[in-house]
Amino acid sequence: MAHSARPGPCRLCGLVQGTCFVTTRPLRFAFGHISRRLWAGGFNYQRNLFAALDRFLPGEFTPVVFAGTGADANELAELAAVPSVEVVRSEAFDGQPGLAAALGLGLDSGAAAAFRTARIDVVVEAARFFGWRLAIPAVAWIPDLQHRSLPQLFPTAARWRREIGFRVQIASGRSIMLSSESAFRDFRAYYPHARSRVSVVRFATQPPAAFLNTDPSDVIATHNLPQNYFYLPNQFYRHKNHQLVVDALTILKRRGVDVVVCASGSTEDRREPGYYDLVNSEIKNRGLEAHFRHLGVIPLPHVYALLRASTALLNPSRFEGWSTTVEEAKSFGVPMILSDIDVHREQTSGAARYFGVDDPDALADHLMQASQEARGLVVRNVVPHQDERVRAFAASFADAVRQTVRRDTRVLPQDERGS
Repeated sequence: MAHSARPGPCRLCGLVQGTCFVTTRPLRFAFGHISRRLWAGGFNYQRNLFAALDRFLPGEFTPVVFAGTGADANELAELAAVPSVEVVRSEAFDGQPGLAAALGLGLDSGAAAAFRTARIDVVVEAARFFGWRLAIPAVAWIPDLQHRSLPQLFPTAARWRREIGFRVQIASGRSIMLSSESAFRDFRAYYPHARSRVSVVRFATQPPAAFLNTDPSDVIATHNLPQNYFYLPNQFYRHKNHQLVVDALTILKRRGVDVVVCASGSTEDRREPGYYDLVNSEIKNRGLEAHFRHLGVIPLPHVYALLRASTALLNPSRFEGWSTTVEEAKSFGVPMILSDIDVHREQTSGAARYFGVDDPDALADHLMQASQEARGLVVRNVVPHQDERVRAFAASFADAVRQTVRRDTRVLPQDERGS
C-alpha cells in the first residue's frame, strides 16, 4: 500500500521522457547486513524478504547484502543460501565510517564506490544515511518511530541520532518505507510537512521447511519444559516489557496457579546494558525461577519448534513497528496473548487476547484462562493461507522499490551509467 503526497509520472510517461528505469535483467538492490545478535527481528526480516522475492518474483531481483569485514560468517552464509542473494564484504561497512561525510559533504564515498562496483540499481537505507548526493535511487526503511513515542527509553544522544537521521533522509527526498498503517499515522503526525513518497510494506514470514524438521517434543525435553508453556521470544529491551510478565507471574503464584513462561532471545541492549540483570534479579527475589525460564539465544529450529507447540505466543511489548514474533505465530495459527497496542490490533485483526501494557492483573487472567483451557501437547503446522500473505509482502516491497527507481529522473540502467 502506497501513500504519496505528490504522484509520480506514470510508467508510459516515464518511458517516453526517458526517465524510467528500463532493463530486462534483475533489479539489483543493496541492503546493509543486520546483525542477528543486535536485532534478531531485523535479520529475520531480511532473510524472509529475500526468500519471498525469490519464490514469488523469481528472476526479477538480486538482493546484494553489504557487510563489514567482521560480520558474522554464519549469518552471511544463511543469507547467501537464499537463491540470487549476493554478499559483499567491505571496510566501508565496518560501522559507519562515512557518516560524517554523508552529512557534511552529502556523500558516503566509500559506500557509494562499493555500490558502483556491485552495479547497484537502488539502495535500501536501514538505519544508515549515504548522503543526498548519492547518484543511486534510495528508499529509507523506517521500521518504527519508537524514539518519538517512547523517548524516555533512549539516551539523549541515541534519540537525536535517530531523529537527525530520519530528518536528513526526508529532507533528501528519499522514498520512505514503513511497516504498518500505525507507523504511517505516526509518521504523518511527527513529520506533517514531509513530502516524501511513503509506502507501507507489511512483513510476512514463510518459515523455511528445513527449520521445521526438528521435533518439538525433543526441544521441550532438552530445555526441561512442561507440555503447557507460554512462549516469549523477545530480546531483552526495556520496551519489550518483560517486567510486566514477572509481575503477572507473581500474581499467579499468590493465587496458587502454576504457569510457565519460556523466554528466549539476546540479553544485550546497548541502550541499557544492565536491564536483563535487573529483570533476572526480580525473578530470583520473587522465587519465580521455575515459572520464568530464559533459554538465551537458541537455534532458529528450536525457536520454531517451541512456538509451534506453545500454549500461546506472549508479546507484552510497549511498542512495535510490525512484530516478527506475531507474524511467525500467525504463520502457524498459534494462539496469541498480546499487549493492547495499535499495531498488534492491526496485525491480528482482533484475533488474540489483549491486555494493557501496565496491567499485570489482566495478563495474569489471560495466562490462567489459557492455561486452564490447554489440552496437552499440540504441534501446529503452517496455515494454508500463509502463501498469500507472503506473496503480498513480496509484491508490496517490489512496488516500493520499483516506484523509487521510476520517480528518480537520474536513473539509467547500470550498464548505461558507466563507472
